[in-house]
Amino acid sequence: MPQPYPTLDATYDAFAEHVSPGKVAQYRQMGMEIVMGERDGATFTDAYCGKRYYNCHGNGGVFNLGHRNPRVLAAVQDALSVLDIGNHHLVSGYRALLAERLADTTGGSLPGVVFGVSGGEAMDLAIKAACGATGRTGVISARGGYHGHTGLAVAAGDPAYRKPFGIDLAGFRQVPFDDLAALESAVSDVTAAVILEPVPATLGMPIAGEGYFEGVATICRERGAKLVIDEVQTGLGRTGRMWGYQHSGIEPDVVVTGKGLSGGIYPITATMMSGELQGFLADYPFAHISTYGGAEPGCAAGLAVLEIVQEPPFLARVVALGDRFAAGMSGLPFTLRRRGMMMGFKFEQPDAGIMAAAMFIDAGVFAVWAGNDTSVVQFLPPLVLTDDEADDIIARVRGVFA
Repeated sequence: MPQPYPTLDATYDAFAEHVSPGKVAQYRQMGMEIVMGERDGATFTDAYCGKRYYNCHGNGGVFNLGHRNPRVLAAVQDALSVLDIGNHHLVSGYRALLAERLADTTGGSLPGVVFGVSGGEAMDLAIKAACGATGRTGVISARGGYHGHTGLAVAAGDPAYRKPFGIDLAGFRQVPFDDLAALESAVSDVTAAVILEPVPATLGMPIAGEGYFEGVATICRERGAKLVIDEVQTGLGRTGRMWGYQHSGIEPDVVVTGKGLSGGIYPITATMMSGELQGFLADYPFAHISTYGGAEPGCAAGLAVLEIVQEPPFLARVVALGDRFAAGMSGLPFTLRRRGMMMGFKFEQPDAGIMAAAMFIDAGVFAVWAGNDTSVVQFLPPLVLTDDEADDIIARVRGVFA
C-alpha cells in the first residue's frame, strides 16, 4: 500500500513536526512504531515492515465488524455514487430511516435521535438536553470514566482530560463507579443528569455488581434526574446484547452511541432520547445543529451496521465467542473482566497493563492499556472472528506468558 513518506522515520518525523510530537516521543520510547498499511477483516499490516496484527483494540469498538467490512463498504460506495453529505438545514429521508431503525432497537422507548460526528459531540448534546428539559445544571458521572474530549463531555470525564485546560465547570462532580450509596448521596434537586457507561473502558472494564444499574435508575427517577447511558464502546452488540444497558433491564432517558455505528468506514454518532427530551428540543429546533452530523453516506453505513447486528445469528455468535475467549484465557496471570466481547485483563501490579500490551503487540496482537487504570489491558477483538482466528489470538496471548 503506497505511503505518503518513503520510510518509517520520515513518517514519524513529519507526524512529530506537524501533528503530535508528544505522541511520537512516547511511541518511540516504547518501541511501538506502527503505521497502519493494508487492513482487512480482523487484521492490519504495518505499512513499512509488513508485520500483521490482529486488531484487538479496534479503536474502542470502531472496528466491531472488522476492517473494511464488505457489506458496510458496499453500502457507502453505493451511497457515494449518488449522494454527498447532504444539508443539515433540510429534511433527509436517509437520516429519518436510520433514526427510525435506531429507535426500534430500544423498543421505542427512545424515539428521538440527533446525529453527530464524534462521541464527545453526541454527549455534549445529551447533557444540554438533560439540562434544558430539567432546568437544572448538575451533572454526575463516574470517577475515572471517559465521555469525550469536547467541552461538556470533558467536564464529565476524568480530571486527566480537563485539568490541562483548566476546565472545571460548577455543578459537575464524580463518584466511584459501582457505589450506589455514593451516588445516592450525590444526586440532589439540582442534578440534571447521571452519566454512566455500562462497562467503563478507560476505567479498566470493571463489571458492576448485581442491582447497581437498577438502583441508579430508581434514584434518578425518584429525584427527577435524567439517566444518560454512554454506549459509544459497549453498544451495537459488543456485550452480547444490542445495548449494554439491556443486561440490567433499565430504561434510560438518553443513550449515546458512536464508533461502531460507522462500521469503520464513515464517521457518524447518535444521541437517542426519550419523548420528553425530544419534545424539549422540538421547542428549540435550531438550538443544536451539526453540519456533518448524519451525513447521508454515514447513514448508509449505520443502516448496514444495524442490518448486520440485527441478523438472528449475530448476537448469539458474540456470546459464543466471548465464552470461547473466557475458556481459552483460563489459568493466565490476570483476572478476566468481561461482558460478552467487552474484555479487560486485570493484573495485580500497577502499570502491568502497559507492559502486557507491549508484549501482546510483539506477538502480533494489537491491544492497549486502560488510560485510568494502567494495570488493565483493554481487549476488544472484532465481533466477526472465525473460530480459527479466535483460537490463534488466544494461542498468541497464552504464548506471551509461556
